[in-house]
Amino acid sequence: MVVLLDLIIHLFSLAFAYLIRFDLKADFSLIQSEWEILSKSLWFFVLVKLFVFSLFQIHKGLVRYTSTEDLKRIFLAELSCTLLFLFAGLIRFYQLDGFFLFPMSILVMEFLASVTFIVGGRFVIKLLYLETMKDKGQQESVIIYGAGVSGLITKRTLEKDTRNQQVGVAFIDDNEKLSGSRIEGIKVFSTKQLSKLKEEFQANTLIVAIQNPNVEKLQTVLDEAISLKMEVQKVPNPKSWINGTFSSRQLKKIRIEDLLGREIIELTNEELMEELTSSTILVTGAAGSIGSGLVHQIARYHPKKIVLLDQAESPMYDLQFDLNQHFPNLPFEIVIGDIANEVRMRKLFQYFRPEIVFHAAAYKHVPMMELNPAEAIQTNVGGTKLLADLSMEVHVKKFIMISTDKAVNPTNVMGASKRIAEIYVQKMNEQQKTQFITTRFGNVLGSNGSVIPLFQKQIENGGPVTITDERITRFFMTIPEACQLVLEAATMGKGGEIFVFEMGKSVKIVDLAKKMIQLSGLEVGKDIELVFTGMRPGEKLYEELLTNEENTIPTHHQKILIAKTRIENNTQLAAIQALINLAVQQENEAIVTQMKKIVPEFISNNSEYQKLDK
Repeated sequence: MVVLLDLIIHLFSLAFAYLIRFDLKADFSLIQSEWEILSKSLWFFVLVKLFVFSLFQIHKGLVRYTSTEDLKRIFLAELSCTLLFLFAGLIRFYQLDGFFLFPMSILVMEFLASVTFIVGGRFVIKLLYLETMKDKGQQESVIIYGAGVSGLITKRTLEKDTRNQQVGVAFIDDNEKLSGSRIEGIKVFSTKQLSKLKEEFQANTLIVAIQNPNVEKLQTVLDEAISLKMEVQKVPNPKSWINGTFSSRQLKKIRIEDLLGREIIELTNEELMEELTSSTILVTGAAGSIGSGLVHQIARYHPKKIVLLDQAESPMYDLQFDLNQHFPNLPFEIVIGDIANEVRMRKLFQYFRPEIVFHAAAYKHVPMMELNPAEAIQTNVGGTKLLADLSMEVHVKKFIMISTDKAVNPTNVMGASKRIAEIYVQKMNEQQKTQFITTRFGNVLGSNGSVIPLFQKQIENGGPVTITDERITRFFMTIPEACQLVLEAATMGKGGEIFVFEMGKSVKIVDLAKKMIQLSGLEVGKDIELVFTGMRPGEKLYEELLTNEENTIPTHHQKILIAKTRIENNTQLAAIQALINLAVQQENEAIVTQMKKIVPEFISNNSEYQKLDK
């Protein structure tokens, strides 16, 4: 039927071309004379059209799924037919009866008419098919944020999905110059008009269709959308699209990380590549959030070998599987072990002889370490000391330790243990055998055990969402940001520095919880309750990145600073060894007392160890 329909369209196009040629006013005698010439060529016209369309497999495609690829093939087929008619006409004129198959004007007009009617007919059928298949339920108006290529693809995806009820009614864009223009019939508005558009179109959903948005502008739009109680979805990264396109079912709800993130710091990679390529690199705590993030970024620089060390067996298995999938040519070794196990660590260093060490292994949960000071010291201090000593023994070039903002004016055992580890590696740097570098940053979004996964679980369970104190604030950064800071420290550091990241404004945890509840389409107090449980042992209201005795010096990157700490005396090394010995004996009060001697600014908060401050 499609072949027959195409043939009728071609014959109509030919007749239409003749009518146009004679301005629709040809008399009977003129028509008769033209027919005598045309009748001898008509059979050839039909055969060529059938043959060429078969050659280009035009009729193999399903009409209802006609695409731009089909349009290209139709155009080439019609052009081929016209060239064949022209060539055959020349042969007839010079070799047979002195007549062309068709006048040149007819060939041009027939080509244009055929392309128009064949393509037009297919798209009419496609539109009719989509309309008949479209679910006739209540359509949902959505506003698309981003009037670029991704936004246009989003609009078309919503239109094509027959099971989707969403329909794009307006674009909003940060570019004010686009305001007032139209894209495929849909008007573009300024982002400032979101509230008005929601009301006008009764749109309850905003789809973010910008792949690399300006973070500040994105946050402004998202904050307004949330305040308007709109559901916010986003278009996935093009890497996850199937065959270059995505389905409306791939639209994801916006995450809280998208509201807290900042512009990713851009680092120069020439020195980084020179530093990491062809080096044997050890990553401790490799199965953790920061450790695994580091491994993925280091893998891109083609190191000679990466040694992955962690005591968590199952997460290490997952990391091994992931690396085999994404970096099949990466030379890496899996080592299960405890950084406080001297025999195991010595064997590791002597066998692999790493040139760069990224030390991410640590106990990090404040309440857990407040209950287990001995374990905090054995791992965070004793383990770090052991790794630092072994690094000097085998002449490791650089040792990069990952610390925390909780080491600044610590109020808990965990933070103080990290500060003591900082002090030790800084003292070891004075021996000038290995360059010891420290990085210090705040909470990492999406990391294992962070507050966001906890809130998500509580919301999924119907609440309540528990917060220790309404006033509590925290700094946040993303895993990629944290890993880039560590890698930059490896490149920039010369030894002895503590690098800190300019983290912007701290975030009130209660505000974060409210936004997460709203992003889930729920209301605070109505669907999910907020419950304040009181401060946990050792917990701070506000985190800091620098102590009062510290100041900073700038680096080549405006977001990265170097903390200038007080100079520790050599007696601290003996004090740290004494602390490690106490940890072996499991004497908690004696351990914390010794910690306070090493770190005088360690003042316990909401903890049983507050009595030791008196």
